[in-house]
Amino acid sequence: MEEKISKEELIKVIKPLIAEQLSAFIQEYELKAKEISLIERIIRVEEELKAQREIIASLQREMNARFEALQREMDKRFEAVDKRFEALQREIDRRFDSLEKRLSFLQWLMAGGFTFVSMLITLINFLK
Repeated sequence: MEEKISKEELIKVIKPLIAEQLSAFIQEYELKAKEISLIERIIRVEEELKAQREIIASLQREMNARFEALQREMDKRFEAVDKRFEALQREIDRRFDSLEKRLSFLQWLMAGGFTFVSMLITLINFLK
């Protein structure tokens, strides 16, 4: 009952079985390799997104610092303009007060002149 199988016959039987098993093994591990490749790509994408977030955060901090510096500069300029307007307002008030005094003087002078002329006309008419 013991049969001896020759080496060639054994190779003929085992070769297709090994090829079949090897093919199944390769297909299985190709899928796993693709999965690993996808996982590696996902990890790289996530790392790149993290780097992009850090860059954006850095840019936001820089922009905020620039805006704050610009705001301080604008505040200084507005304060300088306010001081100029205050000086101009004081000068206008001073000139207005001066003009008001001159007009008041002219008003009294004209009233006095009209009174004098009226009295003079009355005296001339009275003396005739």
